[in-house]
Amino acid sequence: MRTSKQDTGYSAICTSDADSITVRGRDLCEDLMGKFDFSSYFWLLVTGQEPDENQSFFLNATLVALAEHGMVPSVVAARMTLAAAPEAVQGAVAAGILGCGSVALGSAEIAGRFYAECVEDQRASGDPVADVAVRNIHRWREHTKAVPGFGHWQHVEGDPRALKLLELADARGVSGEHVAMMRAIHAALPETIGRELAVNVNGPIPAILLDIGWPLSALKGIGLLSRTGSLIGHLTEEAERPVGFIMSGASSAAIEYDGD
Repeated sequence: MRTSKQDTGYSAICTSDADSITVRGRDLCEDLMGKFDFSSYFWLLVTGQEPDENQSFFLNATLVALAEHGMVPSVVAARMTLAAAPEAVQGAVAAGILGCGSVALGSAEIAGRFYAECVEDQRASGDPVADVAVRNIHRWREHTKAVPGFGHWQHVEGDPRALKLLELADARGVSGEHVAMMRAIHAALPETIGRELAVNVNGPIPAILLDIGWPLSALKGIGLLSRTGSLIGHLTEEAERPVGFIMSGASSAAIEYDGD
């Protein structure tokens, strides 16, 4: 079933012939290999433009910040999958990535969409950013309780990754409308939800990236790419020092059967 006209298709990402491969208008072997680091290449692939210094810096910083946080659900799923199917590393990576959703790993996309809506509201209305933050929190909570980008089960006094990213953004002069909106939303939480919440890493990641020109539609790709690197590390360790079945046994021991 087609939802739009697709009779003529185009792609501006890559083409090849017998002698060359062209990526985003550049010769892969002559212009990119040995000259681009992978994160800059990732920016080029997604946006079609070479990143400037700050874009490259913060793409790297966010990928590093989000890649690893211990035995989180995506890692557990991947390691247990490899334990059961040691011949299928790709399946184990996929098992971990499939859990990239609204609660873990994919929430930066949700936060970014919310902040972008708030910024558009502020631009259109001209109202003070604090007023825009308050009304949009109320609007958001009509359908979703949690305000994205805030609160963390462990880092209750402040996510160190979030604090560092904001420190870097301020120091390098890239904090713009989306970071300002994120901070206004944070300040408005006691008034709107009745309590303070710390900023988590999924607050500054989309806010900073949107301020430096990363596409809103590609925000989830940050979590996917960064966690893929982490999963490969975990799976390499799992092959050498397996804990997948220990995890499986621990989960069985922790769950009580209460059926008839």
